[in-house]
Amino acid sequence: MHVASIGTGPVVLFLHGFPELWYSWQHQLLYLSSRGYRTIAPDLGGYGNTDAPPSYTMFHILGDLVCLVDKLSIEQVFLVGHDWGAVVAWYFCMLRQDRVKALVNTSVAFLPRNPARKPVDGFRALFGDDYYICRFQEPGEVEEEFAQIDTAKLMNKLLTMFNTPKAPCIPKNTGFKGIPDPLALPSCLSEEDINYYATKFNQKGFTGGLNYYRSFDLTWELSAPWTGVQIKVPVKFVVGDLDLVYNIPGTKEYIHNGGFKKDVPLLQEVVVMEGVAHFLNQEKPEEVSERIYDFINKF
Repeated sequence: MHVASIGTGPVVLFLHGFPELWYSWQHQLLYLSSRGYRTIAPDLGGYGNTDAPPSYTMFHILGDLVCLVDKLSIEQVFLVGHDWGAVVAWYFCMLRQDRVKALVNTSVAFLPRNPARKPVDGFRALFGDDYYICRFQEPGEVEEEFAQIDTAKLMNKLLTMFNTPKAPCIPKNTGFKGIPDPLALPSCLSEEDINYYATKFNQKGFTGGLNYYRSFDLTWELSAPWTGVQIKVPVKFVVGDLDLVYNIPGTKEYIHNGGFKKDVPLLQEVVVMEGVAHFLNQEKPEEVSERIYDFINKF
């Protein structure tokens, strides 16, 4: 497992999403380390310089992270997650709350398990077969499409596509190649950032990241015994009002009308950042860093 770390003091463990790396937390690592924290951001399994796990269920990914904190002789961490990293963080708190002091999660609210329907079927019912999560399911298919596009251009397409409130749907007949090249880089990213991601994904490929989506339903099956279990660590949740996940039908109602608080009874704060989209930790690095610090500094 490849790990970036800086600073000394209480440990903050950062978990990234797709299509990202430890690198997407670079601003937060520096900000919090300068304020007395030991900040740690791994490349999750199958990403960057970290080996591929034997399986990509949340149980396997979490197992690696527990081994990591054990190896580093860390008893408890402050957790910070984004996108898939947020999903991992919810499972971390659900299954090993003894190792977590508090959680700041971003973008993806807790997803209570619906025993009546698999997650991918739920997305398909909402958005159809062209929805990106549904398109990612068939092994090798999307990788073949990605291979036809220069990786730096592909990263620009993906990061731009995911950074709008509209549900990303990619018809098979046009594929990812048919997505127009953005006129400019996302404002939060430089050429240097894009090239870093592109270099790492050129070395590793995208299969590792895509396999998180392909394990969605298997994790759902394996987590049946934990149906209805609450998250019982102190939580702050931060999301942009333009985040595509926040704009999934039913999500705002769940977050603001009591469902979220019922499932996460120690939820202390929900912050909706206006005019901010999915990659909030890179789009508003200073503000997000401050919001993380303000919360974990209470403990």
